[in-house]
Amino acid sequence: MRITILKMVLAGLLSLPMVGVATAQDSTRQLIEVESLGPQIGEQAPNFSLPDQNGQIHTLESIMGPNGAMLLFHRSADW
Repeated sequence: MRITILKMVLAGLLSLPMVGVATAQDSTRQLIEVESLGPQIGEQAPNFSLPDQNGQIHTLESIMGPNGAMLLFHRSADW
């Protein structure tokens, strides 16, 4: 019985119109050119020279292994 009521409530919520959700036709939103944001998936990363948390300098060449390398950029909450 509880599951049926829960399903009915969820179905009702999902059928409500989405108020305040921006659409593609929303003229106040600015289109973003993803290509201008940096290297895209599968592209070669540019050469770099950056320190790690211990001050040791790393370059693209220094982290490259026999199968390549995967770079992950994570934005910290305290930036």
